[in-house]
Amino acid sequence: MSLLNPQLAAFASVLDEGSFEGAAQRLALTPSAISQRIKALEDRLGQVLILRRSPCTATEAGQRLLRSVQQMRLLEAETLEAFHAEPTRKGPTSVAIAVNADSLATWFLTALAPLHEQHGLLFDVRVEDQDHSTDLLRDGSVLGAITATAQPVQGCSVIKLGVMRYLPVASPAFVARYFRRGVNAASLGQAPMLVFNRKDALQRRFMHSVTRARLAPPMHFLPSSTAFVEAAALGLGWAMAPESMLAKPSAQGTLQAIAPSRWLDVLLYWQHWSIRSATLSILTEALQHAARKGLRNAPRT
Repeated sequence: MSLLNPQLAAFASVLDEGSFEGAAQRLALTPSAISQRIKALEDRLGQVLILRRSPCTATEAGQRLLRSVQQMRLLEAETLEAFHAEPTRKGPTSVAIAVNADSLATWFLTALAPLHEQHGLLFDVRVEDQDHSTDLLRDGSVLGAITATAQPVQGCSVIKLGVMRYLPVASPAFVARYFRRGVNAASLGQAPMLVFNRKDALQRRFMHSVTRARLAPPMHFLPSSTAFVEAAALGLGWAMAPESMLAKPSAQGTLQAIAPSRWLDVLLYWQHWSIRSATLSILTEALQHAARKGLRNAPRT
């Protein structure tokens, strides 16, 4: 059982689950009881903390409070473990982390598996584009994030992990159809393009690096890293894909680079709250170890 104030526990659970009903199920209470606790907390602080929508989200004041509550949760779990207050508990119930989909599909899980095995940690992984994952740090949703942002979020520390290299690829038939005269503004403006989601800017960054032109090619939206590569191999479009996912399809001849001398390098960082936490320390060490194996070396600055 958590020692966290019942009102704060209800508040955090609503934002974790996205609804009052989900929070009630997690805490074995009724939605009415959850609502009463949230209302009492808001009255006590004199501010609205939660926007009642689907899913529920925190107001600016709620985000500030959530950051503190999440830190309290983590430190409480570590304290209980240190004093053996709960002998069966080996770590925090859940460590919330934001990660980009391509890291999740390649090197990231190799860091989490030993932490679960050795320390009993559980993970709440939130998938977010590397250019936007720090938003989840700012609103208090996660303890740390894999990000392409070097500038630290207020109250956070930043560690350079390594480089994820992306190559522009398509099926041989697709290349023959759309790029037989080269990769240029004309061909890139006509060739269908695969995009992970509306936040994915890699393909447009590549086009801009080649043409400096503003293009509007046909687009498929496909929010799955593995399906992204498969779709390119099947000829749906060209895409920027992590080089670590391309060894097999390249060897099989199902994918090839549309511009062999061009690529995009994305430097990834680990940002996490600057608190004295054994859990964050071992997680940081594990991520650095996995990144050394799964990413290219970061350039020295």
